[in-house]
Amino acid sequence: MTSEERKQMIERYGEGYAMLKKALVKIPRKAWKFKPDPKEWSIHEVIIHLADSETNAALRARLLAVEPGKPVMAYDQDQWAISLNYHDQDVDDALKLVKYARKTTTDLLKMLPDSVFENTVVHPEFDKPYSFEMWLSIYPEHIPGHIVQIKNNYQLWKKQ
Repeated sequence: MTSEERKQMIERYGEGYAMLKKALVKIPRKAWKFKPDPKEWSIHEVIIHLADSETNAALRARLLAVEPGKPVMAYDQDQWAISLNYHDQDVDDALKLVKYARKTTTDLLKMLPDSVFENTVVHPEFDKPYSFEMWLSIYPEHIPGHIVQIKNNYQLWKKQ
């Protein structure tokens, strides 16, 4: 990945929260707890997941920057949703976590020297070393992927 490509990925990553807020503003809150299927997440649960995932991603980025070679934590996102009672968690607090995890991590990424993006850590879900460039290829698309899920949930809610 070139320096310019990396800069574009960081910019896209930094836009994630604004994209999420733009999508959510069009959806009434009464639709947020609708589950299209018992095994699928509601919009509310997606938002809580984003808070957990984005804070984990922020920690991974910092570990990649500061302590290459160390292991990172994997987690079962579906088990977290169940065991942590995502529907009982405050969605507004979760949105704040997403906002600030993205902002502070974007600011950090912009400060790091190019050489840091060659760093790797050990990720239990990957056979090969998990590089900072892999991280940067995954997380800019994390929120947009869930926005598609959110919009699909809203369309299903409107049809019921």
